[in-house]
Amino acid sequence: MKRTIATAEPLCHAVGLEMQLRDGLKEIRYGKWENKSVDFVKQHYLEDYIRWLTEPAWNPPTGGETSVEIAARAALVITEIQEKYASGNVLVVSHKATIRIILCSLLGIDLGRYRDRIDMLAGAVSIVKFDLHGPLLQVLGNRVYMGDELSARPGT
Repeated sequence: MKRTIATAEPLCHAVGLEMQLRDGLKEIRYGKWENKSVDFVKQHYLEDYIRWLTEPAWNPPTGGETSVEIAARAALVITEIQEKYASGNVLVVSHKATIRIILCSLLGIDLGRYRDRIDMLAGAVSIVKFDLHGPLLQVLGNRVYMGDELSARPGT
């Protein structure tokens, strides 16, 4: 969670609020693939890798966790936020895959399609409003705060 803490810390300091950490928002656990290159994973775990690419909702990285498991642990945090902070704004900082899985879960998108349905760069801001009709995605993957050069999609 070092990167998420490094991202959230200056924001919490600027608004004078204490950071609250939740395990449910951690990045996907990659198991035996942790800190390994894609080439290494393909060489040693090719069948698992292909299954994970095809259907990550139910096929984890070898010894890791599925999208369904990530959604379940993150849902507990989202429920806690909704119960504690029925009104106002809450900043949630997490990793790209975890955020995309949370968004899929909230919006009713197949959890196995998080890579195919939600395109988001690191450092992006998304806004979800919770109201009587459920979650409403208002902003997806905005990086305008970074300025033109940094907010542009690579290769554009």
